[in-house]
Amino acid sequence: MTDGRAVEDLVVGVLGGTGPQGRGLAVRLAASGQRILLGSRDADRAAEVATEVAGRALPAAGTAEVWVQGGSNVDVAGAADLVIVAVPYAGHAATLADLASPLAGKVVVDCVVPMGFDELGAYALDVPEGSVTQQAAALLPDSFVVGAFHHLSAVLLEDLSKPTLDGDVMVVGDDRAATDTVQALAGRLPGMRGIYSGRLRNARQVEALTINLVSVNRRYKVHAGIRITDV
Repeated sequence: MTDGRAVEDLVVGVLGGTGPQGRGLAVRLAASGQRILLGSRDADRAAEVATEVAGRALPAAGTAEVWVQGGSNVDVAGAADLVIVAVPYAGHAATLADLASPLAGKVVVDCVVPMGFDELGAYALDVPEGSVTQQAAALLPDSFVVGAFHHLSAVLLEDLSKPTLDGDVMVVGDDRAATDTVQALAGRLPGMRGIYSGRLRNARQVEALTINLVSVNRRYKVHAGIRITDV
């Protein structure tokens, strides 16, 4: 899966890395010294954003090396040791359907939220498999699929004037080694912890909680997160 390597030695791929959530995660992880591959349907666009991400991460990196490259989603899926899926829900199934082979044997972290908007605000969309993370697991039967990073504000992730984030990352999955790896990756984000939050079947509640946070953010003009107490 990761050959026993420490999480800081892994190359992390971000599919959908040119979007707000993927770009934000890439900026923070790159600033911590994590090697990052940014993926997109458009490889040229991914390379352009990778240069921007590296430039933003460098001032906050201190002594850490900043290493960010861009490419197509399929190339990133094949080259990365661990992959974060941050594509829009509308394109989630189609994106992963073509990547089962390059993602086989790898930890795949899904942070996609099935969210819609109407005149009443944000609401959760129904996913036939039960959750987006379970959809990923169905499409990637030979990967170790984990749900995490749903509740992190893209705005705060990219705002390196705030060096420390305030919150926890809820991590769900069925493979203990995979969830341990993702918890350790979450801990690479300053101020964050990865907290195991149940099996893959519990991903639906974790994903849907993001909609509540969006509602909080809109009412109070903030970027709310989650903090787990007594752990």
